[in-house]
Amino acid sequence: MPGGEIAIPGGKTKQYGTGNGKSFFLKTVREISHMAPDGEIHRADIKTPTGIVIEVQHSSMTDAERLPREAFYGNLVWVIDGRSFRDNFDIYHLLPDPTSVLAEDLVWSKARRHMNGANRGLFFRPSENQDDQPGATKATLKGGWLHGIHEIEDQVNASYRGHHQYDWVRPRKTWLDAICPVFIDFGGDSLVRLEIYDESGLRCIRMISKRKFVHDVMVETSAQAIATRFYPLPRAEVLHDQLMT
Repeated sequence: MPGGEIAIPGGKTKQYGTGNGKSFFLKTVREISHMAPDGEIHRADIKTPTGIVIEVQHSSMTDAERLPREAFYGNLVWVIDGRSFRDNFDIYHLLPDPTSVLAEDLVWSKARRHMNGANRGLFFRPSENQDDQPGATKATLKGGWLHGIHEIEDQVNASYRGHHQYDWVRPRKTWLDAICPVFIDFGGDSLVRLEIYDESGLRCIRMISKRKFVHDVMVETSAQAIATRFYPLPRAEVLHDQLMT
């Protein structure tokens, strides 16, 4: 699957990404048509044996197109071909695991293109700003003593679970508003999942290997559970053999 295509039994393929020409073939996925109560036909690009629907999207999409699919399928994950906007998508510094003890007292300054300080990593601590902002939390803190990521770099590295700050210049807003998980494929060995980092509302991305994604969509029953649990993954050649038709 790295930057290649997902092949559907019966000779049809759903291509995405640029990659190195490798392909994964999901052995039991299939293209299925569903009829909504109003008579509209929905055709799932991929539906895994555990019930997760994967929609692979190359072109832009409006809210009016996205919302009915999310409402109809529910257990849906989007995989977006990011080639057309890769130059407008900047990935910046590492973030610690948002559930870690370290992250509990950190509020990150939003990284944006041409903001070199924030792009390298700047943060505030709610605990340091209680005198000026009594009761301030991660959700309510409005500035304060500013710190650089270099002060806690070793701790951040130790608690890193794939999260990064990013800036999407001229974003496709429908994907920021999506209810179902959104993964972007820029090529390479990883997908980029759009997430909200914590209660501060900071938007972040999480890097997830394509091997992990393929494994999880075949074993998890909920799209929301993809890449949330640890599994010992089989060797690459074993996984390939399992998924080949």
